[in-house]
Amino acid sequence: MSNEIPSYPFSLQRQAIENLLPHRGDIFACQHLVVHGPHNFTGSASWPLENNVIRGHFPGLPVVPGVLLIEAMAQLAGAGLLSGDPYVRSLPGDKIGVLASIRKCAFTHPVAPQSMVEFEIQCRQMGPMAVQVSSAVHANNRAVAQVEALLVYTDRAQLLAILGESEPSRIL
Repeated sequence: MSNEIPSYPFSLQRQAIENLLPHRGDIFACQHLVVHGPHNFTGSASWPLENNVIRGHFPGLPVVPGVLLIEAMAQLAGAGLLSGDPYVRSLPGDKIGVLASIRKCAFTHPVAPQSMVEFEIQCRQMGPMAVQVSSAVHANNRAVAQVEALLVYTDRAQLLAILGESEPSRIL
């Protein structure tokens, strides 16, 4: 990855976000990301009604599970950091950001599938390999969640070893 950062702000569409992250399938819902600075991002995500998790989360009364809102926030933050933070881009080796903890979380309104969910994300470097991520989450012009989490960077090979895998293509 080049360490050269485009001028802020810059935007990434779904395919560019996907190119930065290992997530695929129903778990990947990121649609758009704007990198306003190295630690300040806005982004959007949405889940189709056909998503297998949505179909099973209250059949007949589909609701986007809160865990998917948290995951989308983490993915958008990770893509923002990977594309816009010079420090993260300078980390040696093949690093991957993983969700380490949820420090605070409140869901204030349910989110319907197919809604465009908007994330306002601020990050703060907490140590050489840890970033605090805070996000206000909105859908249909209404606050739906507040989330504060911790992301840590780990070496991809080390993560595979912990999981007992030797072939990256089997899980990542």
